Amino acid sequence: MRVLRGKRLRGFSLCVAACLAATLGSAPAARAASLNLPPEATDGLRLLYSGQSGAALALFTRLEQQQPSDPLPYLLEADAQWWNIYCQACEIQWGFIDAWHRDKNAGDDAYLALAEKATGLAEAGIAQHDTAEMELYAGMGYLLQARLLGLRDERRATVHAGVAARQHLLRCLQLDPQMTDAYTGLGLYNYYVDTLSAMARVFRALMGIPGGDKQEGIRQLKMAMNDGPLTGVEARFYLAKNLRTYDLQYAQAADILAPLVKQYPANPTFALLMGNLEAELGHNDSAAEFYRAATATPPSYAACAARVALLARDSLAAPGPKR
Repeated sequence: MRVLRGKRLRGFSLCVAACLAATLGSAPAARAASLNLPPEATDGLRLLYSGQSGAALALFTRLEQQQPSDPLPYLLEADAQWWNIYCQACEIQWGFIDAWHRDKNAGDDAYLALAEKATGLAEAGIAQHDTAEMELYAGMGYLLQARLLGLRDERRATVHAGVAARQHLLRCLQLDPQMTDAYTGLGLYNYYVDTLSAMARVFRALMGIPGGDKQEGIRQLKMAMNDGPLTGVEARFYLAKNLRTYDLQYAQAADILAPLVKQYPANPTFALLMGNLEAELGHNDSAAEFYRAATATPPSYAACAARVALLARDSLAAPGPKR
């Protein structure tokens, strides 16, 4: 219990980032995603999740040049940068590989500028003609800001970004309850709020934020991961990671993560998480295979590649549960 409490407290700001940046209400169940992505976006996401962030960024930058008033390419570029930030921030705490905390970095301003630009373009579009798509993009822009601010433990700024995201995502679902990607934020909110430590629950009460329902959050994340064309991969990844970290449901997390590992075998982040899960299950030989696979195809960015190599080396040196 002491170790689990420590993980919850250490991850408090990250939880606040996800919770407050997500939708705080409910909406009718989505039946199918109504967001149609351009082929360049789909191709870029495939490259990104395949571990080729450099090639993905090139596609997203080209899309920005072709459609300078569209917020989507800027969101995609910021998301690609986020995966590099996450990779470089990962470390082993309590036997789990994750990005727990990171101080300010020289590259943060560029990342935040992209997220802010996407939000500004989406809000400008909303002012002219309100659509679910633009509401989603505006909310995602604030979510991307909250993600980094939460990683840096900047709680006040995280809350500010989260409240703005909430307004846009609620409006998105009001306009189109089939906008499945919006349920990623809603699912994270419900899951986290029902999982937070006592300290975080006090904070939530003081802020007047409604309670959550973990099982409902899991249902919503599953809905998003199966039908969300824009955030489906991230919904699946974060659900698997959170079931590992907060519920210690290693087998269930591995089942959820498995399709990502199969579809994107060159993604070192997915391989490291699967290795971590296999080690927790006592499958040390399988865990070692995944740790070695994580280094087989180095990521585009040297700093990320170096971090992956370090994490894989340390994990191989001491496989198995460490709590």
